[in-house]
Amino acid sequence: MTVTETPPARQPHTVGAPILEARGVTMRFGGLTAVKDVDMTVNEGEIVGLIGPNGAGKTTFFNCLTGLYKPTEGQVTLSGQVIPPKPRAVVIAGMARTFQNIRLFANMTALENVMVGRYCRTSSLALTSILRGPKFRREEEATRARAQELLDFVGLGDSAESLARNMPYGDQRRLEIARALATDPKLILLDEPTAGMNPQETKQASDLIFRIRDSGLAVVVIEHDMRFIFNLCDRVLCLVRGEVLVQGTPGEVQSDPRVIEAYIGGDDDDDDDDVVAGGATEVRTPPADTVTDPTEEKQ
Repeated sequence: MTVTETPPARQPHTVGAPILEARGVTMRFGGLTAVKDVDMTVNEGEIVGLIGPNGAGKTTFFNCLTGLYKPTEGQVTLSGQVIPPKPRAVVIAGMARTFQNIRLFANMTALENVMVGRYCRTSSLALTSILRGPKFRREEEATRARAQELLDFVGLGDSAESLARNMPYGDQRRLEIARALATDPKLILLDEPTAGMNPQETKQASDLIFRIRDSGLAVVVIEHDMRFIFNLCDRVLCLVRGEVLVQGTPGEVQSDPRVIEAYIGGDDDDDDDDVVAGGATEVRTPPADTVTDPTEEKQ
């Protein structure tokens, strides 16, 4: 098995101290072990990819990191502090995420969706907000300005007043990222950010993730598009059946025969070169109604 395509050289960037550390994370559902003894470290200014076949436990592991699930065993620390398994506490600590299925407020504008993400950083109490006192007005103005900045950052500055449900699919994905950035995270986790995208939208997503990294954030990405992952990430971790199969640089992971076997079953045919070369892509077509209201479904 040979490598037929080498990812382009990356521009050098500074990788700092560890910001996220998961140690021995295990998640069981009754008698089913979905994630088993997974360790992962993410450093400041680093992009880490998480790959694996369907059912490998990638999203379950994400849910353990972000407080949606309380791990059966193990712990997660952010900037050296153990974070409680509560989504709000995780966000306030500095970790934000997007979801595999888009979760936007469908009947709100793009600007309003991003403003929602910002409210975890405001401090106006209920009475002040109801009466629209001076503090509330100051924070609301600042929140609106920051939301517009983030829309400009992700390339949606001209779509601020568009309803989320009326936006193109690729724009909805970028809007969800802008909302996550509004929480002022130290680390952002992206669950299949290019699922259902065409090549042009995928390129835009890649450029956006590099800009996020260059702004000082660490990034963790789940993705099935191997070429996207291997061209994007500093390190890649491969999960199979809930366990870490291999982790290392993109070159090390894509040339590991165990990764080939995990994806194509170890058949000795010409298709394996596509996986090694970063060419294997699982095509996912978005459903007709891609925008869901977070208040209408259980997260």
